[in-house]
Amino acid sequence: MEITAEMVKSLRQQSGAGIMECKNALKETRGDIDEAVTFLRKKGLAKAEKKADRETGDGMVCSYIHPGSKIGVLVQVLCETDFVANTPEYQQLAKDISMHIAASKPRFVSRDEVTEDVLAKEKEIYAAQARESGKPEKIIGKIVEGKMDKFYEENCLLEQKFV
Repeated sequence: MEITAEMVKSLRQQSGAGIMECKNALKETRGDIDEAVTFLRKKGLAKAEKKADRETGDGMVCSYIHPGSKIGVLVQVLCETDFVANTPEYQQLAKDISMHIAASKPRFVSRDEVTEDVLAKEKEIYAAQARESGKPEKIIGKIVEGKMDKFYEENCLLEQKFV
C-alpha cells in the first residue's frame, strides 16, 4: 500500500511523533493508522525503558530553611544535562519539591520503603480502632485497607498530593 502525505499528517496529529517515525510506522503496519498509533506507543515505551538506565550526572541540590530555622530540607534533583539543570523551570521544580517536603513531612519516599514493622503496627492500630467502634469483623479488612491507603498518602512522598 502506498503511504500518502495525508496519512503521515493524520498519524502525526494523533501521535505527536516525527515525520519519519510516522512514515516507518505506517509502512510497518501496511497503512493502518490505528495499528500505527499502537506501534508508535509500543516503540515509545521501549525508548523510555532504554532511557531509564542512563546516567543522570547533572542536576542541582536545593535547600529550604523554614523561617525560625526549625525545619530544613535538602533535595538533590538529577537530570541528564547541565543545559536542563540551568533552566529556571528546573530550578523552580527543585525549590517546589523541597518546600513540599518541608510542608508535608513525608517519612518515606515510596511504599517500598515502608518497613514491615511499621506496616504491621499501623494495621494493628487500624484494626483495633475498627473493632472499638463496633464494626463487623468481616469488613474490618476493607477498613484497614482504606486506612492504609490514607497512611501511604500521608507518609510516602510519591503518594502525596503536590502542595
